[in-house]
Amino acid sequence: MSKIILTTLNARYIHTALGLRYIKANMGVLVEETHIVEFVISTRPVDIAEQLLRLNPEIIGIGIYIWNIQQSTELVSIIKQISPHTLVVLGGPEISHDASKQAITQLSDYIISGYADLAFGELCDQLLHGPAPLNKFISAPNPRLKELALPYQYYNDDDIKNRVIYVEASRGCPFKCEFCLSALDKTAWSFPQNEFLDEMEKLYNKGVRRFKFVDRTFNLKITDSIRIMTFFIERIDKHLFVHFELIPDRLPEELKQLILQFPSNTLQFEVGVQSLTPIVQKLINRKQNNELTLTNLRWLHSKSAAHIHADLIIGLPGETMATFAHSFDQLIGTGVQEIQVGILKRLKGTPIDQHTLPYDMKYHSVTPYSVLSTQGLSFAEMQRLSRFARYWDLIGNSGRFNNTLPLLLGKMPFQQFMLLSDWLYLTTQQTHQIALTKLFDLLFQGLSEALKLDSQKIYTVLIADYHQSGLKGQAKFAEALTQKTPEKVKNYRQNRHKKM
Repeated sequence: MSKIILTTLNARYIHTALGLRYIKANMGVLVEETHIVEFVISTRPVDIAEQLLRLNPEIIGIGIYIWNIQQSTELVSIIKQISPHTLVVLGGPEISHDASKQAITQLSDYIISGYADLAFGELCDQLLHGPAPLNKFISAPNPRLKELALPYQYYNDDDIKNRVIYVEASRGCPFKCEFCLSALDKTAWSFPQNEFLDEMEKLYNKGVRRFKFVDRTFNLKITDSIRIMTFFIERIDKHLFVHFELIPDRLPEELKQLILQFPSNTLQFEVGVQSLTPIVQKLINRKQNNELTLTNLRWLHSKSAAHIHADLIIGLPGETMATFAHSFDQLIGTGVQEIQVGILKRLKGTPIDQHTLPYDMKYHSVTPYSVLSTQGLSFAEMQRLSRFARYWDLIGNSGRFNNTLPLLLGKMPFQQFMLLSDWLYLTTQQTHQIALTKLFDLLFQGLSEALKLDSQKIYTVLIADYHQSGLKGQAKFAEALTQKTPEKVKNYRQNRHKKM
């Protein structure tokens, strides 16, 4: 039995908790008595409690995040009722700020705010061997990275085979974007590169081929970026896939030349654009050269084989429907493969709070604390944009409608897609659980009715996407067009409308 259990509730099984592995690697003499057990938020807290208490631990450390705070609160409540002598220690970003105000705090024994890599092991040593700390709240300073043991040996064979392998070459961020927890960092700092690349070599030799870097600013220090990318270029095979988060307006020529060496399906960049509205950028302290950002995104799309995932945020202070639409249209113009449209969330501890009163920011009171309305966006507009984001993910980001999208978006992408989005919700009252075949059917009808596009043109592009998606059999929307008679098309539309 393990004296110490490290656990968390991941959003999905495919995710792994890099933070728990750092703590395990830095437990010192207690490392052999420390065991990692991961769960997913879809598992009932009572069942998680049963599995944890079956191991009879003396200490349970739980990673708390925005996506698992509710389930974790229930979990801790059950643990303390059934086994009150079991010590529960919490850490993670969701408990590192305003901890004293949260219900889960009252249930737990100790709270570690900040980086717990070393602090958790030190606390466990005190709890097991005395004297125990008198203060329930422990503030952990940022550790010196060269003093940390790296965690990558604690990815097991099952992780390597079935789950995402997260790695980091650096921590922190020098930028102060107020919606992000990294705004609290003073700067970015790097792990010793020789040691880090040795660990990447070990992972590669164990069979890892998908590496997801969690660095906020991968291309901040170009010399480090070049060395890391060169490492992977030298090991490219048909299975390799590397993901980096890129600063969009920092792409010097030497980095471009390396990017060009990655073939298709091996390299992905996540690019946090967030907003292209200057007044909004100034308000949230985001320093970004918009012209250079757009130029670099166009270059990445047209010249490289990299897959680009760009982020936009709905609901930032100062943003309106019109300014967000302009940002969206500009990003569409770059040709990037994905635009992730997200809703602003009020993360605990972030400076975004200072705009709450001046910009009438109203947030949901429970996780994920999404913004409900602002001075520039009414609740009804936020709801429309939220549905827009969901439908865009289903259609624009899915990769299934590459032939249809140019016709759908035309010369006014945001306006066209918003018309479709409003029609989809009015017709279905659904944003989730829409079967793919039904989605194709809805698109045929929606492009005809909401956007007034030619039925034959819609059919031509949509049937191409239908077959490329691997769907079998006759498409329902094709039934009327096979005869190409206006009456059949009209009857089809009427019947579909009745069924909705």
